[in-house]
Amino acid sequence: MKKNTILHLLLLLLGFGAKSQELLTLENAVKIALENNYEITIAKNEVKIADYNNSIGNAGMLPNVSANVVNNNSILDTKQTQGDGTVRQLKGAKNMNLTYGVGLDWTVFDGLKMFTRKERFETLKQQGEANLKRTISTKISDVYATYFDLVQQQQQLQAIDTALLISNQRLTTAKNRYSIGKAAKLEVLNAEVDLNADISNRLKALEMYQMSKIKLNEILARDIMTDFIVEKDINIDATLTLQPLKEAAEQQNPELQAQILNKKIAELQLKETKGNRYPTVRINSGYNFTRSEASLGFVTQSNGNGFVYGISASVPIFNGMSQNRNEKIAKIGIENATTQINLFKQNLHAQLASSYASYQSNLNLIQVEDRNAAIAKQNLDITLAKFKIGTITTIEFRTAQENYVTALVRLSNAKYLTKLAEISLKELAGTLNLN
Repeated sequence: MKKNTILHLLLLLLGFGAKSQELLTLENAVKIALENNYEITIAKNEVKIADYNNSIGNAGMLPNVSANVVNNNSILDTKQTQGDGTVRQLKGAKNMNLTYGVGLDWTVFDGLKMFTRKERFETLKQQGEANLKRTISTKISDVYATYFDLVQQQQQLQAIDTALLISNQRLTTAKNRYSIGKAAKLEVLNAEVDLNADISNRLKALEMYQMSKIKLNEILARDIMTDFIVEKDINIDATLTLQPLKEAAEQQNPELQAQILNKKIAELQLKETKGNRYPTVRINSGYNFTRSEASLGFVTQSNGNGFVYGISASVPIFNGMSQNRNEKIAKIGIENATTQINLFKQNLHAQLASSYASYQSNLNLIQVEDRNAAIAKQNLDITLAKFKIGTITTIEFRTAQENYVTALVRLSNAKYLTKLAEISLKELAGTLNLN
């Protein structure tokens, strides 16, 4: 019964890898993320809002045109004394004044603030685009990291599958040797224990693999239970050098570009604040119709229509020192924005240096682990042959088997860590492929 249970589990686990599943390529994963990811959608909408705000009308360059109607009525008890002493009196005298027409109000000069506002709206749009690129870069980086984590785990599952096959072969050999009296029962029991340990390791690895699939599906904003497999290999770009990455980061890092634009916005805010020192000139115009009626007076009814126009100007003289205060605050904002840029550059260079050190270290580690895996495979083949003829102990065989699996896992880990460092470097440099 125990034998049948173990074999059943083994066949079940190995059948999992053979089951037909959708192959999700890295390119398709990135495409799905760009289309579906909620944070990217929000960032795109923020850019749309900034684009709508970036208009000459919103900046105050265009006139305001409105239709106006004013109707005033009164019922009064009226008493009038004329110049000759005559008194005229009427109770409940009705009076009406009606004015309607189209009016235009246009600020033609406001200390050039309207032009500064338009430039600020344009800069805010550019900042929104930089933030969108940063969001996309971050999410694509998440896709890359999770995807290659799955590739790594898939490779480790294959290594464990190899161990399972060897352990099952070892158990079969031990049973055959026991049946003909060339091995003790202890050898069979040890083989069964090691096979069970390998099955347990695969179940744990499979659980982590499924969790990583759910995580990737979440990033892609699709059904988290969508099943798939990933590509088999991790391709490493081994050509990266630090200085070109630094130069690219200075020009293309989206977060740095957003910080630079933030400083420009602070400078425009100071310029707009200084515009309050200049006069404001407005033009008023319109075409009105008027009508008035009075129950008592020299004129009981009057009508008129025609153009009305005028110009007004105001010059600020004193506003409680608010102007000086606002300008000082705006200058501090520029200083803070400059400091923030310098701080971010320092952090950016530190992150680049750290990621590049990890990148170089793991590139060297890949070579070491690749050689080690080849040696471990050769050692396992020799050990397996010796075990079949009974010239080595089960402990020696198990050690060789574990060393081989461990070597494969370490090689897979080294490739994954190198890929993570490569992704980090390209993301910091603003050169991470988004297609």
